[in-house]
Amino acid sequence: MDAYNLTTVTQFILIGLSDLPEVRYPLFVAFAIIYQITVLGNGAILLAIGAEKKLQTPMYYFLANLSLLDIFCPSATVPKMLQNLLTEENSISLVGCALQLYFLVALAGTEVFLLAVMAYDRYVAICFPLRYSLIMTKVRCGQLISGTWAAGFLNSLLHTVSTFSLSFCKSNRVNQYYCDIPPVVALSCSSTYMAEMLVLVVGGILGVSAFLTTLISYVYIISTILKIQSVEGKRKAFSTCASHLLVVCLFYGTTIFTYIRPSSSKHSPARDRLISMLYGVITPMLNPMIYSLRNTEVKRVLKRVLCGRVCFQKV
Repeated sequence: MDAYNLTTVTQFILIGLSDLPEVRYPLFVAFAIIYQITVLGNGAILLAIGAEKKLQTPMYYFLANLSLLDIFCPSATVPKMLQNLLTEENSISLVGCALQLYFLVALAGTEVFLLAVMAYDRYVAICFPLRYSLIMTKVRCGQLISGTWAAGFLNSLLHTVSTFSLSFCKSNRVNQYYCDIPPVVALSCSSTYMAEMLVLVVGGILGVSAFLTTLISYVYIISTILKIQSVEGKRKAFSTCASHLLVVCLFYGTTIFTYIRPSSSKHSPARDRLISMLYGVITPMLNPMIYSLRNTEVKRVLKRVLCGRVCFQKV
């Protein structure tokens, strides 16, 4: 081994967008605007739920937590990316990388679990409407919300400790614009078998379980809706879960596109990474739009809160 490889890595270089210098400033402007829209949009949803007692129900408590995640998740990566685009200083300390990876994996995992819980909530509401208030109590709602956050952060702690227990003494160039498990593990000069198996087994079991919970819930939901005789009844039943179904399709659709889509041979690796990371910033921006556009109650409260009572009365 040469002298460099004998030196322990103390910082990493994020090279995710470094080979696109010609569009550095346009990317900075674009992602700064997207990030601001994301924060404002999800903040408006939180404001509406907090300001209106009618929205303080289990379904909207779950939505409030989704909005929090949609603020926190891009906040774990986008500010650092914007700094790198503006200053061209792509370094991040070992501790900073570990923290970024921990919060990113924790928040993304929590969102997967939360979407499954929200699907279960809609399943109870549509399939057992008369028992909904007995099943989905405030205590049960609090337990489910706490469970999703605890599961996400404990799962991330396991993966973060496993990843950064490895030895890093070779290249410190992370092939992404943020610290994630695969590109960081790839830099290790020690055996990565356990870390990779941990991601595959634990992440696979939890991820597949959450996905199946969501999928099975919607199979029962759609089956129940199709059995309703009246068109109006079907419309009302579907309207109670349409927004969440769109969010689920958007989340899993962009995730599958990101991790299954083959790399393009016609473009640079940076362009492929740029396309891959869009789900991390586009989905959180679109979620509040989906809920505010499809939910008349949310739209009504947002108009009243943002425009004031005078504006609301005119509308």
